[in-house]
Amino acid sequence: MERIRAARGSALRCKGWRQEALLRMLENVLENGENQQELVVYAALAKAARDWKSFHAIVDSLKTLNDDETLVIQSGKPIGIFKTHVFAPIVIMANCNLVGRWATSEHFYQLQEKGLIIWGGLTAAAWQYIGSQGVIQGTYEIFSAIARKHFNGNLAGRFILTAGLGGMGGAQPLAGVMANAAILCVEVDEARVDKRMQVGYLQRKTADLDEALAWIAEAQARKSSISIGLLGNAAEIYPEILRRGIVPDIVTDQTSAHDLLYGYVPAGYSLKDVRRMREENPEKLQGDARASIAREVEAMLEFKRRGSIVFDNGNNIRTQAYQHGVKEAFDIDIFTEAFLRPLFCRAIGPFRWVALSGDPQDIQAIDQFILQEFSDNEIATNWIRLASKYVPFEGLPARIGWFGHGERTRLALAVNRMVREGKLSGPIAFSRDHLDAGAMAHPNIMTERMKDGSDAIADWPLLNAMLNCSSMADLVTIHSGGGGYSGYMTSAGVTIVADGTAEADMRLKHTLDNDTGIGVLRYADAGYEEALDEVNKKGIRRVLT
Repeated sequence: MERIRAARGSALRCKGWRQEALLRMLENVLENGENQQELVVYAALAKAARDWKSFHAIVDSLKTLNDDETLVIQSGKPIGIFKTHVFAPIVIMANCNLVGRWATSEHFYQLQEKGLIIWGGLTAAAWQYIGSQGVIQGTYEIFSAIARKHFNGNLAGRFILTAGLGGMGGAQPLAGVMANAAILCVEVDEARVDKRMQVGYLQRKTADLDEALAWIAEAQARKSSISIGLLGNAAEIYPEILRRGIVPDIVTDQTSAHDLLYGYVPAGYSLKDVRRMREENPEKLQGDARASIAREVEAMLEFKRRGSIVFDNGNNIRTQAYQHGVKEAFDIDIFTEAFLRPLFCRAIGPFRWVALSGDPQDIQAIDQFILQEFSDNEIATNWIRLASKYVPFEGLPARIGWFGHGERTRLALAVNRMVREGKLSGPIAFSRDHLDAGAMAHPNIMTERMKDGSDAIADWPLLNAMLNCSSMADLVTIHSGGGGYSGYMTSAGVTIVADGTAEADMRLKHTLDNDTGIGVLRYADAGYEEALDEVNKKGIRRVLT
């Protein structure tokens, strides 16, 4: 089978750039994906479409879709095309949403085996994944926040211990180096280690813990950055490092701990063992995976007691350990509450743009515009300087920047004008991570320990999606968790295309203003002072009761 690659250039296969943009975004997530043959983009299960028949039907539908029609997709399968109007979304989709009492991993797997559902991850089935850059930037911001809070703003000479080098975790070594740290990444799959080395995200590889720790100690002494991939199992390596009396400065994990069947590999298992047990005895495999996670989390808790900064990176690892009997698992902080919530209160989050032409110079031109026109945004400009130096493009050239309410609109309108004036070689697709101010309810990640106790209320991402439909976005999606995430989260995603037209100006302004506006109001409603300040500063219309 021929490998899927996103189209480049100015030739259209669809009836307009809005449709063509979404087709290229779909192709792009597969081009960047972990397992294209299975349509898996990242995290062991997150798919771009339900099956190949559905994929080809989506492609054919986008190619024939008129501007006044909307394609409806249910869990990666196209259902129908409906007559709407020229300002309606081109695509709306819902992926992996189960009724509350049925939203369990067991029920999800049953439905998945029947071919009735897929987990879309956050950005996989929404066709918004841009490769590792988004995760690199988010991880870098977390490390930077830790540096500011605990290490006088600098991680030089500091040791970060983590695990997982898959589609999400593979960003960690480069983010650590960009933050000037010495980072050790434990990974059971040698192919993943090799892949991160090939793309330049990882500097060294070893299967010898002694060698890895010696490299770390040398880098710490020199206060130089280094990234090391250690072939091994975190459930064995973390306790061993602890036994030796070594206390890293920062400890986390980004394995696929959310999924006990397809993700996390138990201690003592080879990858071949896992594949066999998945068929022969899935219950034992999941039990052994949870037991290994418990061992790892117990080590993480002891690291914390000895002085490490320890945090959950959003992979449900604490929940799995807690369910195995580690009652103190939630003494480990979640990264969002610990480090990023003040930003989310102002709707500052992971905004993205993709050069649909495939021309890297389009992204570079936007980079230069941002450095000149947004010089007061230190987070975004610092990242763009670093990314242009360290981060290679994957698939269609793309960039991410943490922009907030008003800033996203200002940038998108400027870019649309650049497309209109021919300063860019093609249209730009704007999107964002689902982990954004008003777009996610996840009581163990995004909304943990909310000030007003509203952690589990999922109204906000649903309202966000409906508001984005009303605001004329090009693609709107609602996701919930699958696998080990089943029943834990609901999120919403959005994509808008800057094709240079006046209609795009209108879509971009309304969608981006409203998308971030409802994010600010979500936190204002919960009583956060930063959000209330943003409401007043930006003139967001809040209804008081």
